[in-house]
Amino acid sequence: MSEKPQSTQSPAQESQPQPISEFKSTSGFKRIFSAFFYSAEGFRSAWKNEHAFRQELLIVVPGIIVALLLPVSALQKLMLIAVLIWIIIIELINSAIEAVVDRVSLERNPLSKNAKDFGSAAVLLTCVLAVATWAVILYPVLM
Repeated sequence: MSEKPQSTQSPAQESQPQPISEFKSTSGFKRIFSAFFYSAEGFRSAWKNEHAFRQELLIVVPGIIVALLLPVSALQKLMLIAVLIWIIIIELINSAIEAVVDRVSLERNPLSKNAKDFGSAAVLLTCVLAVATWAVILYPVLM
């Protein structure tokens, strides 16, 4: 018979409802509609304020076009495009981390540096994955 894990909160804390942000979205169709516009605003802000995002898009967009034109299977095309899209996704997450760290404090701090460096490392690993994927798929085509 297994025992239930004990909570680290007191009974009074457990019965209190979690705080809800006033910025939390509503549910249903309105939330989906709003989320689309928030996402579009995120892309606009990234394009305007993030140099790395613009640079990566200048590689990713032509890369997607090239992938669509290559004489490879549909699944391989999907993989080539997916790894490029992953670069953009991870860059957006990295930019979000950097924005939050800067929002908390602009002071130099080893933990802030770690957070930013970890995000940067994630972007680098995604780029390495993209290059490796393209190399593996294109090698037989080019040879």
